[in-house]
Amino acid sequence: MDERRVMEIGVAVAVGHAGREDWMVARVEMLSVDQAKAVARECGIRESMASLSVYRTLLRHPQLAAAVNHLLTTLLFTGNKLDVRLRELLIMRIGWITGAKYEWTQHWHFAARVGLPPEDVLAVRDWRSSTRLGAADRAVLAAVDDTLGHGKISDSVWAECVRHVGSSEQMLEMVIAIGNWNMFAQLLRSLEIPLEEGVKGWPPDGKIPEGGDA
Repeated sequence: MDERRVMEIGVAVAVGHAGREDWMVARVEMLSVDQAKAVARECGIRESMASLSVYRTLLRHPQLAAAVNHLLTTLLFTGNKLDVRLRELLIMRIGWITGAKYEWTQHWHFAARVGLPPEDVLAVRDWRSSTRLGAADRAVLAAVDDTLGHGKISDSVWAECVRHVGSSEQMLEMVIAIGNWNMFAQLLRSLEIPLEEGVKGWPPDGKIPEGGDA
C-alpha cells in the first residue's frame, strides 16, 4: 500500500471516531468540514485532507494553505527520497521534544501504517539509551536534537548522517523535513489546533513530555 493511500485511511479513521475526550477549540476558528472541502477544491488540495483539523484551520488562508500543502505533499508523497522510517522517526522525535500532541498523535498512527514497530517509535523518547535503533536512526535523531537545541546540525552529527543516511538529495530532504515538522509543531501548538473529535492524544500510553500539550 502506498503512503498516499495510508494517509487517506488515516484521515478516514481520524474523522470517524466518536466521543469528545480530547476536543478543544482552536485559537483561529476552524471551517466546517464542508467549507474546508470546498476551499480545498478551489486551491488544489485533496478533499480527504480537508477533514483534518489542521487543514480546517489553515484553509482560512487558502494561498498559505496551498503553499504549506505543496511542501508537505512533496515530503510525504511526490518527491520523497528520504527513507520513510527515518522520516517518521524524526517527526516523532520533534513531536515529543516540542510537546506537540497533534503531531505525535497523527504520526503515531501514520508510522504504524507504514510498518514501523511501535517499540521503535517509542524509543525516540529516549533514543540515546535505546538498543532498538540502528546507526542511521541515531544519526537522524541526533540531527533533530542538534537543530532543536542549537539551530544547526553539528559537524560531527552531519558526518554521521552523510555516512548512514545516503545521497545529497536525502540529506537535503532530511534538513527540510526537520524544519517542516518543527514548523508544524509550532503552528499546531500556537494555534491550539485540536485533535479530530474522539481521537485520544499521546498514544499508546497517554504519557506526556514535560511542557507538552495536555
